[in-house]
Amino acid sequence: WPVINRVETGKTAEYPEVQPQYYSADPARVFDEVRASVLEMESWSVLTEDRNQGTLAAVRSTRFELFHDDVEIKVEAVTEFATSVNMVSKSRVGKGDLGQNARNIEELFTELNQRLGALRLDPNATDDDEGSATK
Repeated sequence: WPVINRVETGKTAEYPEVQPQYYSADPARVFDEVRASVLEMESWSVLTEDRNQGTLAAVRSTRFELFHDDVEIKVEAVTEFATSVNMVSKSRVGKGDLGQNARNIEELFTELNQRLGALRLDPNATDDDEGSATK
């Protein structure tokens, strides 16, 4: 595992696969589903939220509450028809996270995609790609 304790979607070279997600839904709906996802998941809780700014701060705790990771989520309109979700997950202690922060982001995106999967967009898909809206 890389010796880092902070992972950000689209900006952490050690985890190039951890990218923002895009949805063909308005930001308010995506925000509501992000919030519901955090509330639904075990070991996750909402710390603060600002619906108008599209930001939500959460914490993910380990099973025995030994470690806590802070997760910052930003939901924003990219175009009239697309909304992005970006995240930062960082450990409160230590220099290395053994990959947990990347897993935190993946865990939340997995839950969110169960809720919004049909509306997921791939910004790298071309018109020639079959099913480009959900690749």
